[in-house]
Amino acid sequence: MLLAAGYAPAYAERNLDAPELEHVRKALAFILRQQEPFPALVVDVRWDIVMANDAAGRIFGLFHGGVSLPPSLAKNALHMICHPEGIRRFIVNWEEFAGPLVQMLHREAAGGTNPEAVRLRDALLAYPGMPPLWKVPDPRAALLPVLPMQLKRDDLTLAFFSTLTMLATPRDVMLEQLRIECFYPADAATEATAQRLSIR
Repeated sequence: MLLAAGYAPAYAERNLDAPELEHVRKALAFILRQQEPFPALVVDVRWDIVMANDAAGRIFGLFHGGVSLPPSLAKNALHMICHPEGIRRFIVNWEEFAGPLVQMLHREAAGGTNPEAVRLRDALLAYPGMPPLWKVPDPRAALLPVLPMQLKRDDLTLAFFSTLTMLATPRDVMLEQLRIECFYPADAATEATAQRLSIR
């Protein structure tokens, strides 16, 4: 109705694969390459993984064995983290890592401008084993600058901390909602393992 009345949106909303956003794709690809040999992802407003570096496949692929999620869930970072059959099984400090992400979804859902956050939050909270306290927004929950993640499968143990970055003044609705998640080694053993895997 606003468009019909002559009120055009202040910014465009284009797909990342639009030809005019080639420079943005190149910039994102550059950031992902610079993060090697450590994982990095670009996720959209639905937390779907739209870009990833090679290290993400090399390292997180070690924990995907036996994961048989539908494709629509397997490409979603938060479903992979929270689904009982996802990599949640291998995250030692799963509640410490996933809890702040759920609270972030609560904040986005409360903002009223992101219906995708509402749907995603409700889908995640419906999974078995989700802590009951997560169903209620916690306004006192701190927005941590980094999130620690400890992974363990058989005799392989890795420890990372991750950061979330967003583009500044993107002048495009879709670009405004992109997040770049970079994972950094939290100990020397993880750094050495990532370096070793990169030269195989």
